[in-house]
Amino acid sequence: MANTHNVTEFIFLGLSPNREVQKVCFVIFLLLYTAVVLGNFLIVLVVLTSRSLRSPMYLFLSYLSFVEICYSSTVVPKLISDLLAERKAISVWGCMTQLFFIHFFGATEIFLLTVMAYDRYVAICKPLNYTAIMNQQACAVLVAMAWVGGFVHSFAQILLTFRLPFCGLNVIDHYFCDLLPLLKLACSDTFLIGLLIVANGGTLSVTCFVVLIASYAVILLHLRTRSSEGRRKALSTCASHVTVVTLFFGPCIFIYLRPSTTLSVDKVVAVFYTVITPLLNPLIYSLRNAEVKKAIKRLWMRTTTLDEK
Repeated sequence: MANTHNVTEFIFLGLSPNREVQKVCFVIFLLLYTAVVLGNFLIVLVVLTSRSLRSPMYLFLSYLSFVEICYSSTVVPKLISDLLAERKAISVWGCMTQLFFIHFFGATEIFLLTVMAYDRYVAICKPLNYTAIMNQQACAVLVAMAWVGGFVHSFAQILLTFRLPFCGLNVIDHYFCDLLPLLKLACSDTFLIGLLIVANGGTLSVTCFVVLIASYAVILLHLRTRSSEGRRKALSTCASHVTVVTLFFGPCIFIYLRPSTTLSVDKVVAVFYTVITPLLNPLIYSLRNAEVKKAIKRLWMRTTTLDEK
């Protein structure tokens, strides 16, 4: 890496060159990031402390919320600090580290969403065997596979990126280190590496998305034999997950299933999947799930009771 990199740091152009806009964005993103951390931490805390939320579905939900905190924390704190900085710089190694964890937590989230879809499939289509199939050991294996899959994907991406030589240009038209802007700065032919990078990320996103769509198609076909009340309850448990999947995969598919060019709209899309989606997830799951709302109320009552004592 030392032999091929004359560049020691990268400069971000950020969201906007206007200083007044940056100050407004600082306040907005600080509030949004605080809400992301607190909202997802609340979901993790409620699942860990509530006896009524011991099923695999809520276990996976707690891991998803934890990953959301980590994923957003990889990008947003740096963005917030840069909004008040005159010079928005990051070292090459810092850039590669950020890139690694973005893809690590992002891919882990994709695998967790797929695991959650499988959990709903078993619960609805094979209810009599649900306890035997989704036992504690199976859940632990599925979560471990999600983490390992995220690591393998991210390691492959960063290994390809390390091969890019950066010899002069170091200005990134973005607010964090992303793959496509880095390809633009490399001082060599990046067609093959870019193709491999996009194929790696695109294949992961599209494959998992197809699996998710197929699993819910099977669920819908299976629900035709249920009573109207049974269909309503089953669809209610799946609605939150379908909403989160749509919010997460929409931006991912947009990023990878298009020509390898840096667009200004990429920043807007990136804000959506690094800030807005992690913010909406706890709201979606808590507002649409009666058990989660009851658990939050019980936790609040216990907290206020302890405060009064």
